[in-house]
Amino acid sequence: MKKLQKGFTLIELVIVISIIGILAAIALPRYIAVQRDARVAKMQAMYGSIRTAAALAKARCELDLVAVPVGTCTAAGGTVNMDGTIVTMLNRYPTANAAGIQAAASINGLNDGLTITAGNPITFDATGATTVANCRVSYLAATATAAPVITPSVTSAGC
Repeated sequence: MKKLQKGFTLIELVIVISIIGILAAIALPRYIAVQRDARVAKMQAMYGSIRTAAALAKARCELDLVAVPVGTCTAAGGTVNMDGTIVTMLNRYPTANAAGIQAAASINGLNDGLTITAGNPITFDATGATTVANCRVSYLAATATAAPVITPSVTSAGC
């Protein structure tokens, strides 16, 4: 009677493990590039979100200024109600803080994978970036004579 072979030989196992190792060595750099590309896309979307939120808040403020009776937004400050969220305003645009542009754009630092640095400008940095300055969006509040300055500093190098 002929005995049936069961299982794999040592050489077969070594070959399979070698092939898996080679595939992992090729796939790992591509996986890292995908993470970087995802951070770049997230920050570009954040830039668009902040621009849109500022424009919508300004539109709401302009409507408040001509409403009868006059709404809560004034030419120099006040607040607007954006879908139930009260947003603080300065010179007809959201302020550069958590109650202003951050509230208008519905940005939550922890849930959105961001580090938010308060101040004027307020900065939004992607968590996990190797060079934080290359993965940032900043919002400088409006002045009496100029609209807010929204600056994307997003490059694939270091983001």
